[in-house]
Amino acid sequence: MIKFLDLKKVNEPYETAFQEKLKLVLEKGWYILGNKVAAFESSFSHYCGTKYCVGVGNGFDALVLIFKGYIQLGKLQKGDEVIVPANTYIASILAILEADLIPVLVEPKLKTYNLNPVLIQEKITSKTKAILAVHLYGQLAEMDAINEIALQNNLLVIEDAAQAHGAISNFGKSGNVSNAAAFSFYPGKNLGALGDGGAVTTNDDDLAKVIQSLRNYGSEAKYKNEFIGVNSRLDELQAAFLNVKLPNLDAENNVRKAIAKRYLNEIKNDKITLPFWDLTDNHVFHLFVIRTENREELQQYLLEKGIQTMIHYPIPPHKQKAFSTWNNLSFPITEKIHKEVLSLPISPVVTEDEVGFVVSILNNY
Repeated sequence: MIKFLDLKKVNEPYETAFQEKLKLVLEKGWYILGNKVAAFESSFSHYCGTKYCVGVGNGFDALVLIFKGYIQLGKLQKGDEVIVPANTYIASILAILEADLIPVLVEPKLKTYNLNPVLIQEKITSKTKAILAVHLYGQLAEMDAINEIALQNNLLVIEDAAQAHGAISNFGKSGNVSNAAAFSFYPGKNLGALGDGGAVTTNDDDLAKVIQSLRNYGSEAKYKNEFIGVNSRLDELQAAFLNVKLPNLDAENNVRKAIAKRYLNEIKNDKITLPFWDLTDNHVFHLFVIRTENREELQQYLLEKGIQTMIHYPIPPHKQKAFSTWNNLSFPITEKIHKEVLSLPISPVVTEDEVGFVVSILNNY
């Protein structure tokens, strides 16, 4: 069986280093917001090219804390509207709601699955104060166009970069092409911890300072609480593990891109729509997502041949029971995407032979 994602195999090369880091943390006896978190924040901000990185509990919290930070700074107010792609993972939308802001869903481009800048303009009202650009599946959104729209309309731009660690375009790197960005280090991400973890990157001095307090009960100094904060701190041990893996991130992303190139060049089947990629570094292929009109049939066919796949994501946010007031809304492009997408195995440990096998099985479908 070719697993969709074999995390044990992904982390095997790091086991010895992980054990050394565990020993160091145990010996130091400092488990929360210690030097391992500080070291990772420094190395990840340097990697992204930003002034600041603030480690938090997970990617969802990273988004929430950005919004809440801007509310504290008076740049957002509760009830403001935030434009967000209609086809994103539900966490992007939940984060907006958690901060008492209003999500405004906008269709993506079918070609890239990312926010369509042309449609953003149509949804801007006097209450619109921010755009949440999601780099879905690992491909950078059209940040040049999005930032231009934001500039013209005095809007904040926030990146949901949870799937795009290391993606680069000619206008910048993921995490450094907006006012602030949220990353997730969930184990399956391109840079994955051995548990939950997240971070905010920004060049905004005030925002970084506020989020550093908000993540720790709103406290800058112990028992002195300036804000109504939360408990969302990147774990000292996970930070140590992430710092072990970070130097290899670009190499591992290159393996993903090499697999993607083979899939794109070698899969020849009229029933399958392959993802768009311009062959630049703007895509790090967190996921390799194909589309087909007979998804369940294709998924079952692949499983019977020994290939595990996943669906990212089967139900669009506006059709979820949690958002019952949206259930009658129509987003045809989003609905088509959610009905047809299927993710193939792609990770640094998928072998050349396995790629060849996946290609041959798909071409025989």
